[in-house]
Amino acid sequence: MLAFFSYTTGRVRRGEKGATAVEYGIMVALIAVVIIVAVTTLGGNLSSTFDSVACSVKGGTMAVAAGAPAGTAATCSK
Repeated sequence: MLAFFSYTTGRVRRGEKGATAVEYGIMVALIAVVIIVAVTTLGGNLSSTFDSVACSVKGGTMAVAAGAPAGTAATCSK
């Protein structure tokens, strides 16, 4: 990875011709990081939402058992 950055910075210093390609590469990398963070953060919420919708389509309701500890996953009951 370090060799890649060394090569890229050397290429940019030799001329401005490749500068825009490097800038686009950095932007794409940053966008990828933002997408990965968003999916990781929202993944659990999306999963529970899809489970709830699937349960509703089947005609059931999502509920957490009475007396269950906090953070317990809800189950589908008909």
